[in-house]
Amino acid sequence: MYSLALVACVVAVSHCALAGKVCPRPPEVLFATIDVNKNVYEVGEEIEYTCRPGFVPNNGQRKYTCLPTGKWPLNTLLCLPKRCPSPGPLQHGKMDFLDLRYQSSISFSCDPGYNLVGTRTSQCMADGKWSGTFPQCEPVTCAPPSLPEFGVLSYRRLKPGNISHFLDTIIFECVPPLALIGNETATCMANGNWSSIPECKGPCKIPVKKAVVLYNGEKKRVQNDLKEGIQHGETISFFCKNKEKSCAYTVAVPCVDGNLTLPACFKERGFFSSLVKKDPSDMKPCEDQE
Repeated sequence: MYSLALVACVVAVSHCALAGKVCPRPPEVLFATIDVNKNVYEVGEEIEYTCRPGFVPNNGQRKYTCLPTGKWPLNTLLCLPKRCPSPGPLQHGKMDFLDLRYQSSISFSCDPGYNLVGTRTSQCMADGKWSGTFPQCEPVTCAPPSLPEFGVLSYRRLKPGNISHFLDTIIFECVPPLALIGNETATCMANGNWSSIPECKGPCKIPVKKAVVLYNGEKKRVQNDLKEGIQHGETISFFCKNKEKSCAYTVAVPCVDGNLTLPACFKERGFFSSLVKKDPSDMKPCEDQE
């Protein structure tokens, strides 16, 4: 009788102890919320974790039950940030980013000679997609080159179409008999300008009827060989006579945009003097005389 009463008492005490057990607030999981949020939980009560937008659970358990011991089971849940897909390459540009996780950003930029069309940044959103639409790098365009008046300078494209893009080239031409001074080709540069624009200069008529001159190291007769004159930037040399030493020397004269000035020492010979006097071009050079 005594032993039965003792057992009954022990059972009653144990039941009372278990009945008094409760679980405290469950452990927090970073980037997660709990469906039932309170300070204490009864034995057998269940909770469920939900990852916040932009985060996904790992393989850990999401539901937990308050144990009779007044403790929660070991929490194995992690909420990890979503990953956005790897962006493809940006043609003629580059993308700068640290990682592809939720809230990460990409910065876009273009190579020299290309303009960015579209947004400069994009962010990995909660749905695992990049915000907006990725931009493109469009080649810089060059406006038609500015040409001088009167149409003495023209150009032609080496590629079809009416628009010139970065690295496109054009070829310049001058209306004859003008000479092209500078590069005959120009390239569309990264800043939208042409690399260079040449000039057209007028040729020089030689203002004598008869004379022997030096042109490109050779003696030439103006009346026969240089009837059309010489081009801008070219030089001819006139023979002048040193009467004291009976020798000849040369004076170089350049053609400057249609203007050629005879040296003061040069004397154009008339018909009679050409018969009786020796032409300076046939005389011994002064530098060879002592």
